[in-house]
Amino acid sequence: MSRTPSPSLCTRQMIEAQEEAWLAPYAERSANSRGRRHPAEKHPYRSEFQKDRDRIIHTTAFRRLQYKTQVFINYEGDYYRTRLTHTFEAAQIARTIARALRANPELAEAITLAHDLGHSPFGHSGEATLDRLMLERMGLDAGDVANKGRGFNHTLQSLRVVDELEARWSGFKGLNLTWESLEGIVKHATEYDAVSVDWMRPYEPTMGPSLEAQIVNFADELTYSAHDLDDGLRSGMIHMEMPELCRLAIWQEATADLIETDPELRRHRIIRRVIDLLITDLVHTSAARLDAAAPSSPDDVRRAGQPLMAISAEMAAMQRELKDFLYANLYRHWRVVRMFRKAERVLVELFEAFEQDWRQLPASTQSKLQAIGSPPRPGAVLSPKGYRVICDYLAGMTDRYALQEHKRLYDPFERA
Repeated sequence: MSRTPSPSLCTRQMIEAQEEAWLAPYAERSANSRGRRHPAEKHPYRSEFQKDRDRIIHTTAFRRLQYKTQVFINYEGDYYRTRLTHTFEAAQIARTIARALRANPELAEAITLAHDLGHSPFGHSGEATLDRLMLERMGLDAGDVANKGRGFNHTLQSLRVVDELEARWSGFKGLNLTWESLEGIVKHATEYDAVSVDWMRPYEPTMGPSLEAQIVNFADELTYSAHDLDDGLRSGMIHMEMPELCRLAIWQEATADLIETDPELRRHRIIRRVIDLLITDLVHTSAARLDAAAPSSPDDVRRAGQPLMAISAEMAAMQRELKDFLYANLYRHWRVVRMFRKAERVLVELFEAFEQDWRQLPASTQSKLQAIGSPPRPGAVLSPKGYRVICDYLAGMTDRYALQEHKRLYDPFERA
């Protein structure tokens, strides 16, 4: 159906022209995207990176993030952050940083929205459990640090979700995202998320990520550091008068001259200040590095030999202090450890139930086993691809669904 162009309509070509006029030389431009694996018609009023963002938001995996753990399991309260709220908060911060540095905010947003799609239920505890279970079945030593993440890694699982597991078209698997978005997903690297270069072969493993992908790396880390502190305070597991907290340099700076006495408002003010301190330092330090390196194209950023996004040495030390505090006082709090051990037992028992008799899997998952070859008789050892099918099914579960499925399988009074 043809339409008469309207002077009120902002077309894709106008968006691309705005990018060309406003973005810095080192920013990715949607018009210059390396394209999609499967050719697709361009949209009349959305850029290629906007299409990526929208495709990600409409996935099943994205909706499931609403009931996946950040720190606190879903049933512990409605006020705590989930993977979904963390993702939205990180995306907002990534857009802010990208605009401040004249990078492409829509590519940064798309990468951020996809970066946790592959997370298992029950947070990093669930990820570690699935990794160990898969390594054991691959015949690899789960206790060897060199093998960490080779069985299951949520960054690689995020790539798997958008490239294989989500089905939206009849001719191919996945979302058919642009090369730039896929590169940003697989090169997502924080303290917990880096993957081996072996998995980056289609995405220039010898080169660094785009500036937009580097922005996402920092937006993710800064977001969860500040917001995990917020959730820890809200939960009462840590409190504002703790000597260990009051000794933190970033806490002292965030609370300096703060006269707010209402506990709730004081907490909000402090968390806002922590976020502002982190982001402001990141933006100014990175701007100075960009000025010094003077990249004239996105590939100049990739060839720089080191990340051009960075926080200052002083702020890095402050953030390290904060991370160490959270690790010791929140992530290893007895209530969190007890909860994560429960989650570990749930995932182990689910995995063992399905590998012992794959007929307990839902029909749609059984069909995936059949697609890779005839499943062996119940109780027989599965192929590596068979175990991956079980792992995909478990990784896609929400906290709530995993607990319900465990009850259905192990409670004799629960109907299937």
